[in-house]
Amino acid sequence: MRALWPRLFWPVVALVVVTVAALLFRNALILGFRRWTGQRATGDSLVLQAIRLPSLLWCVVLGLFVAIEMAELPPRLAVQIHAVLEAAIILSVTMTVAGALDSLVAAASERRALAVGVTGLFRTSVRLVVLVVGGLVLLSSLGIAVTPILTALGVGGLAVALALQDTLSNLFAGIHLLADKPIRVGDYVRLSAENVEGHVVDVGWRSTRLRMLQNNVVVVPNKRVAESIITNYDLGETRMAVLIRVRVDYDADAELVERLLVDEATRAVGQVDGLLAEPPPSARLIPGFGDYALEFTLACQVRSFVDQFSVQHELRKRVLKRLRAERIRIPLPTEVRPREPERA
Repeated sequence: MRALWPRLFWPVVALVVVTVAALLFRNALILGFRRWTGQRATGDSLVLQAIRLPSLLWCVVLGLFVAIEMAELPPRLAVQIHAVLEAAIILSVTMTVAGALDSLVAAASERRALAVGVTGLFRTSVRLVVLVVGGLVLLSSLGIAVTPILTALGVGGLAVALALQDTLSNLFAGIHLLADKPIRVGDYVRLSAENVEGHVVDVGWRSTRLRMLQNNVVVVPNKRVAESIITNYDLGETRMAVLIRVRVDYDADAELVERLLVDEATRAVGQVDGLLAEPPPSARLIPGFGDYALEFTLACQVRSFVDQFSVQHELRKRVLKRLRAERIRIPLPTEVRPREPERA
């Protein structure tokens, strides 16, 4: 034991010194990075959180590498210890990179900084790619040939692809939706093939979730979404025109009706949530004459698709009240019955 201690003294000292120096250098880097960014960038803070714990392991492993080099260990044992330390580093780096990228993607999605609404499919794909690459590097470091594994995976993947055609079609349809950007998380869309509409909650690896105005969630396979004619009410400009039909009696003054419709809509701006002042409201007499009434269309702009319902409700009440105050009658449809032949 006494003969072994002098041989381990300097490796232990090197382990302690190198580990402490690496920890001090780590703390200095983190402190300097914080001061440089000023904690203003969310992505930078997420990266710091991701590497805070693994960096401690890296410092200890660095000290162990130096200590092993200084210690006179048997070559076979030294090789095995090196392999274990390399595997630990590769695993920690892989998990750290996967977690950091997942957090960055989630933060970018919340800020809507990306052109496409980043969803669970994209986050899962990022983590999967990092884990696969890390796994291949780990196997290569352990001396395992990667080429036969890739060949076997290719052959097996063909058989799996034939067995899971529907699942893979939904997967690639989801990737197509993310790449082509016809819908984003938060958009209000209508799918013609499924006859459903609602806010996009998520585009997953197999299905797309829509939250309808009734607060029900509809799950639609990505393949059906990609095949549908999609009406996206939030793509480009979110505002939209709302047309309200108003029927008045033929005895009413058409110019007076036009003025009061525009006046009521203009007064409602600022009082009715979602009603926009620009472009200004307008009223037009519908081309052609109805069977029993003059038909006007009151056109105004609303902030979003969902706002149209409350705006129409409020404007209809205001217009009805104004027409009654002006003594303008709203006629009811009349049925013209054929005249019976006179009896002889």
